[in-house]
Amino acid sequence: MARFQSFDDSTSPAQGPERIARLRTELARRGYDGFIVPRADEHQGEYVPKSAERLAWLTGFTGSAGTAVILQDKAALVVDGRYTVQAAEQVDTSVITPVPLAETSVEDWIAASLPAGAILAYDPWLHTSDGLKRLEKATARAGAKLAPVDMNLIDVIWIDRPAPPQAPVLPHPLDYAGETAASKLARLRAKMAEAKLDALVISDPHNLAWAFNLRGGDVGHTPLPLGYAVVPKEGRAQLYFDRAKMTNEAGDAVGDLADFVDITSFLVGLDALGQSSDKVRIDAATGSVALIRRIEAAGGTVDVGADPIALMKAVKNQAEIAGSRAAHLRDGVAVAHFLAWLDREAPKGSLTEIDAVEALEAFRMETGALKNVSFPSISGAGPNAALPHYRVTRTSNRPIERNGIFLIDSGAQYEDGTTDITRTIVVGEPSSEMKDRFTRVLKGHIAIARCVFPKGTSGAQIDAFARQPLWEAGLDFDHGTGHGIGSYLSVHEGPQRIAKTGTTPLEAGMMLSNEPGFYKPGEYGIRIENLILVEPRTIPGGDREMLGFETLTFSPIDLRLVEPALLTSDEIAWLDGYHAEVREKIGPHLEGETRAWLEQATRPIG
Repeated sequence: MARFQSFDDSTSPAQGPERIARLRTELARRGYDGFIVPRADEHQGEYVPKSAERLAWLTGFTGSAGTAVILQDKAALVVDGRYTVQAAEQVDTSVITPVPLAETSVEDWIAASLPAGAILAYDPWLHTSDGLKRLEKATARAGAKLAPVDMNLIDVIWIDRPAPPQAPVLPHPLDYAGETAASKLARLRAKMAEAKLDALVISDPHNLAWAFNLRGGDVGHTPLPLGYAVVPKEGRAQLYFDRAKMTNEAGDAVGDLADFVDITSFLVGLDALGQSSDKVRIDAATGSVALIRRIEAAGGTVDVGADPIALMKAVKNQAEIAGSRAAHLRDGVAVAHFLAWLDREAPKGSLTEIDAVEALEAFRMETGALKNVSFPSISGAGPNAALPHYRVTRTSNRPIERNGIFLIDSGAQYEDGTTDITRTIVVGEPSSEMKDRFTRVLKGHIAIARCVFPKGTSGAQIDAFARQPLWEAGLDFDHGTGHGIGSYLSVHEGPQRIAKTGTTPLEAGMMLSNEPGFYKPGEYGIRIENLILVEPRTIPGGDREMLGFETLTFSPIDLRLVEPALLTSDEIAWLDGYHAEVREKIGPHLEGETRAWLEQATRPIG
């Protein structure tokens, strides 16, 4: 039985009609014509506590991104390409229409659907300043108005809503953090001085955790303490948490740098901030409209922009890099045990998706260092593998069948690092189409791994390298090629990313994923994911400062799915070289049949 993952169906499409009807009754009672329900909490987080899963409770959709707009006569759920199939399966389409973001944005749907003179309600704690501006333009196009609510209308009708989490806040050891909180705050205040800021409100709990070397457990699979911080240009900071979460250990670790204040005093603290400060930075990505309005109402001037901590956190120090390398070695051994076990057991025909998740978690538990999985494992057999963010439940659980593809995307939280790896495995014989698609995905993966680029290059500028082999066959995938990753924090961390939207220049020390894919709905899916570290590169004769990638993940890539004729000699050399490193790093930690399996799984093909 998996320790950190649940396979229960937490929602059902059958619940949607009754709950949406109750919301419409509440809207009518209050004089509103509609309500916006984003998949977000007060910190605009991707991973949110159960008490903030309002979209899932209302509609049945459990994806990590999406927005519902509920009007009296119609409703839409707008999702990106990762979730178009999942949304259609999870909601009752007789009452709510899934809308692909590629076809229509939330704002365009509102502008086209909201009646003139209507009042559309929203929760100001769940929208950023930029997001609200887009909504204001959309409602203006419709000849309608926006109205903030004092209490989220889902919370009004969600009678058995879970209580907010109260996991203890604990220090993150300096051996793993690599820099004291005092040093981080000094660097932060230097950046604040450059921007002429009187104070910074830290609304992103990841940034708070990193800056003060704290960790918690308020969000599933991420050691995150939910709360806020206010950092003045000089003097002690204020850390706002639920009093029940504060610990002596955290207080001793923070020392004179900050005061712990109960979250019930946060609004009063914002009032004082507005009264005493000329210029307060609110994070554009995670700072809510409610924060801005509270400070402005108290007389303060709000500067909406980037929280400087995000970029500081993205560039890992030597302790964090060393920790990540150690975590990936440890994890690679566990994954090797799992893949060897899978190759032995899957052909017998009795394994299911859940069996695979439980086995992989058990092998990671055997390391003795596992704190949690870094996200619910994506364990997809056959057509379920074609859902990029599929989560197996007892209802959806499929057998792992012969001559089919099985995809498992998983990760681990160790105190020294966070891992994320995807492997696509064939059980039996793959079709020629499967081998073609897999090899094209592999070619894209290799292109990113081998990429060398000038300093100042963004992820958007190299994203196409991963797609070119698929484009040549008229194919593509509807997600980014790579996301940033935290250091014993979130498995998804910005601002760096390899994607069409990845505009942040990549810097040495940043960690990202390299995970191109291909998905054939209803049949199979393919993804190959390693984590990579941006590092300096010297090019003889060059006149530019150059960067490249060090691969951190070491695990065999299924050679049974590779079509060597589609690979260039350089690509074959990379694959053979990578597998030689896997043998060198992982092999000494394996014995017997698992060691023999690794030797065969990493054999040279060149």
